[in-house]
Amino acid sequence: MALFGSKKVNATPAFASAPVQAAAGAAAQVGEFYTYSVGELQRLALSVPTISRSVQMIASMVGCLELKHYTTQWNGEEYEEIYMPIEQWMEQPDPRVTRNFIFSQLVTDLILWGQGFWYVTSRSAATGRPLSFEWLPAAMVSLGDQQTAQRFGPSNDIMFNGIQLNTDDVIQFLAPSQGLLYTGNRAIATAIKLQQASDRFAVNEIAAGWLQQTDASEPMSTEDLSELAAAWRNARQVGAIGALNSVVTFKEFSADPNKLQLIESRQFQALELSRATGIPAYLLGIGVQGYTYQNAQSARQDLYLFGAKQYLDCIEQTLSMNNILPRGRYVEFDIEDYLAENELTKVPYEPSADERTPQEMPA
Repeated sequence: MALFGSKKVNATPAFASAPVQAAAGAAAQVGEFYTYSVGELQRLALSVPTISRSVQMIASMVGCLELKHYTTQWNGEEYEEIYMPIEQWMEQPDPRVTRNFIFSQLVTDLILWGQGFWYVTSRSAATGRPLSFEWLPAAMVSLGDQQTAQRFGPSNDIMFNGIQLNTDDVIQFLAPSQGLLYTGNRAIATAIKLQQASDRFAVNEIAAGWLQQTDASEPMSTEDLSELAAAWRNARQVGAIGALNSVVTFKEFSADPNKLQLIESRQFQALELSRATGIPAYLLGIGVQGYTYQNAQSARQDLYLFGAKQYLDCIEQTLSMNNILPRGRYVEFDIEDYLAENELTKVPYEPSADERTPQEMPA
């Protein structure tokens, strides 16, 4: 396997612009945004704060990175990376939107669905290679030859919103693992149920409790009890004062509010979801009391290694394949600036009182 060693910059001229032609066989549904949807499963998953924050952190990181373009050369001992000017699509894959948008949406699909899709909207008339792309929501793509969540390779039968697509015009990004909507479906469902249970107590304006018939010759029927409870609830919601006769009393639950809000259960479920997303728990504020500039650089490195790297590798290697770039040319994300220590991560040195000179001592 080739090893990449020292990097060498070469001022190779940019590729000559070739006449552009529209991608052949463009499906009628592509670009008709009024038909687009990310699906109910994705909407529910992103309604869970832990999932939403995890996706947001990875997507914001990937979206801010620039692409670099290089080839390799053997120097007798190792391969050197010789950087070249980037092509136009590397700066802006979709001319109508920002690079941040299209990469953020792509990595969101990779996280949640385990796959992502770009549609080729234009090609070079000279080489036939793609020059521009458009993001296709993974929720609207179905594969006729692969019916499970596990992807076994590129599909040869792609349907988008019920329309057959030419597979040559679809760039398929295959994540290294199944999507979170499949691997974490039980954890997500449990988190939603816990949130719904907590909401029932949070939105209730009156104290939780029950009405009890204390003295009567004949017990009230189920229907009478239901009507009484509904009338009591409605009266208390309208005003703070309610009225009961001598044979009915109201008894309030003595449960701890923390238990009613299911705080411990929801905290544990948030920890389970952090495991499912691969984001270290402390980055999501789980079990961490504070966050300081001392660990800011380490936090970025942890986010890159444990959360984003697998998706960055997927995107880099897919965009470096021979159906997009000539053989021997590659793209990669520029993460050096992102991971580099900057002034914000440095803690200013404060000398102790013994080290200060009289002129430095506070008045």
